[in-house]
Amino acid sequence: MRKTFKLSHPKIAPPRLVEAIKHEVNKYVKRERRKKLPANVDFWDFDCKFGQTEDVATEIHLAEIRKYIDKTVEQNQESFYLEILAKPGIRRKKDSSASSE
Repeated sequence: MRKTFKLSHPKIAPPRLVEAIKHEVNKYVKRERRKKLPANVDFWDFDCKFGQTEDVATEIHLAEIRKYIDKTVEQNQESFYLEILAKPGIRRKKDSSASSE
């Protein structure tokens, strides 16, 4: 998903619009996680970028998307760019010597 979301609409109240955007993001993530995993892959991981425009977007963690959307609304900005790309993820085993310290 690569999309620029507008935070103003002539007929929709801003709080409802923000909730609709968050719902769309969650729906996309759930849909991507339901896809069949390739061989030798443990889970779907996500690369996320957030910013005013595509050019100035910075990498963020998937769990921080809602926080960044709320911060954008508080700053009364008119729009924001959000990019979420699914990628295969492989779990790494923890080092047993590091956990004993």
